[in-house]
Amino acid sequence: MRFAAIADIHGNHTALKAVLDDIAALGIRDIVNLGDCFSGPLEADQTGDLLLLLDPKAERTVRGNHDRYLVEKTADQLEASDAHAHRQMSPRHFDWLRKLPFSMIWRDEVFLCHATPKDDNLYWLETVSPQGHVTLRPQDEIETLAEGIEQPLILCGHSHIARMVSLSDGRLVVNPGSVGQPAYDDDAPFYHKVETGHTMASYAVIEKTEHGWTSIFRNVPYDHMAMSRLAAANGRAEWASALATGRV
Repeated sequence: MRFAAIADIHGNHTALKAVLDDIAALGIRDIVNLGDCFSGPLEADQTGDLLLLLDPKAERTVRGNHDRYLVEKTADQLEASDAHAHRQMSPRHFDWLRKLPFSMIWRDEVFLCHATPKDDNLYWLETVSPQGHVTLRPQDEIETLAEGIEQPLILCGHSHIARMVSLSDGRLVVNPGSVGQPAYDDDAPFYHKVETGHTMASYAVIEKTEHGWTSIFRNVPYDHMAMSRLAAANGRAEWASALATGRV
């Protein structure tokens, strides 16, 4: 089995298109999507149209925390990135979002969720210190979060950090990184920054071999400055900087 995993597109249609072209060039047809599809000051409408073509029945996509906000909150309750996406989205995009499950088992062997199996707003593979340092979560905590999952391959997103962690029983947890947002800051659980240090769109090619599951992380260049200028035009200087530099 060989497939691609994408996550955290955040309305970056141009990055998504570049990733899908790269996947097609590799001859890969199957793609799973780990959520946070629309939220951002970019092109939620075009992103949605492309995703509906890619997965029209929502059979290979799970819901991210920002996807949840878009269907659970009213327009006046949304923060800036979600509100921008909400204004651009059509009824068909919201209908698609409402179909997305919190998690799913794909092809019997792969567990998909956005963040963790029980919380769509918690980093699985990373922890944040009170000083704002983002580091690899201790192994025992990662394994505790994986309790009850029988599948040998576990996929998550949310932190935008491409990473894979082997569990003591041989299972593999993979975060493919972010397609559309290479850097951001957040104030929960403590103020911190996530910075890839590059401007490319990230995803993972995952394959089952005779020795078990493996992941190859891929970074795809695209016209990131066009998206940076769009973010700036939409009044989001921090997004513009992140898209232009991979830093905040």
